[in-house]
Amino acid sequence: MSNISFLESVVQNFEKAADITGHPRGLLDQIRACNSVYRMKFPVKIKGEFRVIEAWRVQHSHHRTPTKGGIRYDNMVNEDEVMALASLMTYKCALVDVPFGGAKGGIKINPREYTEEQLERITRRYAAELVKKNMLGPGLDVPAPDYGTGAREMSWIVDTYMALHPDSVDGYGCVTGKPVTQHGINGRTEATGLGVFYGVKEACTYKEDMEALGLTPGVEGKKVIVQGFGNVGYYSAKFFQEGGAIIVGIGEYEGAIYNENGLDYEAVFNHRKSTGSILNFPGATNMEKTSDILEQPCDILIPAALENVITKDNAPRIKAKIIGEAANGPITSDADDILNGMGIMILPDMYLNAGGVTVSYFEWLKNLSHVRFGRMSKRFEQASNMNLIESFETLTGVKLKDEDKVKAARGADEIDLVYSGLEETMINSYNDIRKEWKSNNKVNNLRVAAFVVAINKIADDYMALGIFP
Repeated sequence: MSNISFLESVVQNFEKAADITGHPRGLLDQIRACNSVYRMKFPVKIKGEFRVIEAWRVQHSHHRTPTKGGIRYDNMVNEDEVMALASLMTYKCALVDVPFGGAKGGIKINPREYTEEQLERITRRYAAELVKKNMLGPGLDVPAPDYGTGAREMSWIVDTYMALHPDSVDGYGCVTGKPVTQHGINGRTEATGLGVFYGVKEACTYKEDMEALGLTPGVEGKKVIVQGFGNVGYYSAKFFQEGGAIIVGIGEYEGAIYNENGLDYEAVFNHRKSTGSILNFPGATNMEKTSDILEQPCDILIPAALENVITKDNAPRIKAKIIGEAANGPITSDADDILNGMGIMILPDMYLNAGGVTVSYFEWLKNLSHVRFGRMSKRFEQASNMNLIESFETLTGVKLKDEDKVKAARGADEIDLVYSGLEETMINSYNDIRKEWKSNNKVNNLRVAAFVVAINKIADDYMALGIFP
């Protein structure tokens, strides 16, 4: 049997959990179905000639609005992939209690083949097409960055939207992942990678789960491989290294490198910046195929690039004890069965890479409230903390250094609140998943548990709306 498609894999994973929930089949079919699929083609003038660009926007579920999901630029984008990503967004948002329905967008281009001016033209036309169909707006559908896009593209989209809706008071909430200078939020750039770290860190706190894998609790000292060194992979590596883990392997589209004694993520980044490749990094072994890095010895494997990189063909050769899905759908459904049979713990994508949408939610709230987080409370907190410190000094006679007092009294700024909110979300969501896994004898792994939790939350929303009895 050939390897299944990304969409088929998502549907199969859904069905593994669907019957366990006990909900009526009609309700489950509604939860699974993509509500709206918009396929468009539009002309853009490139180098004096018109080129027809193919693109999609899929709104998977309207059980909550607005819908939310990134926009991907890749020449391998297709309708099935965008539908699969949109459905994952629905389950992801439900799982981490972010009040959005799932959506996703894709433009079938290789962004490396276009100039910045050409990309801007394509992006603005795509945004205009969405506006025409009422599929873009702070209360309708809120895109964000994904593979091949970033803050730059989001700034073009919000500018296009505001040009078409100049009287929109909340218009800057039509996209998230914007530059901080254009109503973005501090911490959004690193949010997905930081969420990956928080999620793995929380999973590693459970002694009995780690002992079952032959590991000690905590991430300190654990050997980590990161496949994909874009935004998510870079920040995942950064936070794991800062947390005491050892990065032993890094993979990118040009190849991979491995050193069992450890790689410094920043040095590798700078090497790639200066040479154009991570290959030939001093002290590391080169691998021509990035997929080879997936099969190297490690404690924690972080696939942080594209979907379907671990299939039934290479799954038996995986040596990691924990796989953290930083990318969407890196493991096919049939490979998932093999890896679970091997006793590998898999932290599913719909949970682990939810840091991006969580902080996007914070950005959206900031745009709707029109006030920066921390602005109204930071100085009050600082003054209150200083009063406590001075009371402590008076009661004990212990005098602290001025610099220690200032540090201890500091009030929370926006990025402090974003990090705190993200960590709280990842911890609570993992505990929900693990509780389902440990308490339901029909649930045999974390992915099925995550789907059960997400389906139950979405079903509750539909029943609250009176659509289903």
